[in-house]
Amino acid sequence: MSVSPLIAAAAGEFHYNTGCLQRAVDGLSTEQWLTRPDKGNHVAFIVGHVLWARRALVTRVGATWDYPGLEVFARGARLDPAASYPTPESLLAGWQQSESVLASALNHLTPDALAAPAPPGPPSPDGKLSGFIGVLAWHETYHLGQIAYLRCWLGQPPLFG
Repeated sequence: MSVSPLIAAAAGEFHYNTGCLQRAVDGLSTEQWLTRPDKGNHVAFIVGHVLWARRALVTRVGATWDYPGLEVFARGARLDPAASYPTPESLLAGWQQSESVLASALNHLTPDALAAPAPPGPPSPDGKLSGFIGVLAWHETYHLGQIAYLRCWLGQPPLFG
């Protein structure tokens, strides 16, 4: 089965974001993953939060994927400077796992499933699951932009151009 045209752009964005994340963290030390501007989030927290959102999406579309410890990155969670967060290697491995699970889950959604009412939580522009998926793709890309900014702030070359 292939992805429905209703969510093809979102599915492509999720896939593209995987390559962007790899480039965005290339060359960052573990210390840089955990360096934060003022009271903002560090790279590890942002990646963990996006993994939490990916897991939530996979679950909401009826598939399963688990990655332990994501609760500390839930919607509305605050970074705890004293907390111990997963290693960069562990977070990147989780992202790679989520990539195939998410792609498979999106490929198996029927037009009827996509037309179902959106679950509670983030808004859906059309009130349907299809719109909800689009918003979560945008959400992920938004956070990758934050990581790209942090990359430059940390003294690394820009992600693009």
